[in-house]
Amino acid sequence: MTHMLFRDDAYLRDADARVVAHTPEGGVVLDTTVFYPTGGGQPGDSGVLEWDGQRVPIATTLKAQDDQIALVPAEPQPLPCIGTYVTQSLDWDRRHRHMRVHTALHLLSVVVPFGVTGGAISANHGRLDFDMADAPEDRAAIEDALNYYVMEDAQVSEDWMSAKELDANPRLIKTMAVKPPRGAGRVRLVRIGDKASAIDVQPCGGTHVARTGEIGQLRLGKIEKKGRMNRRIYIHLDN
Repeated sequence: MTHMLFRDDAYLRDADARVVAHTPEGGVVLDTTVFYPTGGGQPGDSGVLEWDGQRVPIATTLKAQDDQIALVPAEPQPLPCIGTYVTQSLDWDRRHRHMRVHTALHLLSVVVPFGVTGGAISANHGRLDFDMADAPEDRAAIEDALNYYVMEDAQVSEDWMSAKELDANPRLIKTMAVKPPRGAGRVRLVRIGDKASAIDVQPCGGTHVARTGEIGQLRLGKIEKKGRMNRRIYIHLDN
């Protein structure tokens, strides 16, 4: 499997690695990577690969077979051979904005306490779908609560629990349609706030900022009806 450096340090922008495979679709598989693959509503990272004076722009990153991660070139071109040592570099501004939006969506799931049926992240905004019949009446209250948590500058950290422990604590799972990742029998938890008085704790495999203050000012966007029991709520980064 590909070693996921973004799990060790979401702020790591560059790293050396060795090419271990090519996918049939033309992706490059490295033994270790800083590139996050598409999943959990978060887009795959983009950036570049460089080796021996050559350079390949990476358009996105996807999950591949056997827990591997494939970096997908922006256009067809010669790839580094298997065994080649390369340097990988993220499009950091895009990734960091994904981290800000992703963390903000965790806060939205606290402010709007209903089951989550879907979600998506971009570099400028994100949205969650909630299992709720009626749209929230007080938009200003939602926006104020989100920005209160941002201003609180709470720490964002991770912890791990066994799959059995998670099964015994189903309240931690907010997503109704997507099962939490359970690699090697362990589940990664993302915590916002202190352990003794956490704002939020939920299973998540994505990348997040280190403190909520890093998210910056948030603006509530559209609230759409997407079914009898489904409301879609958008939030936007102000800068």
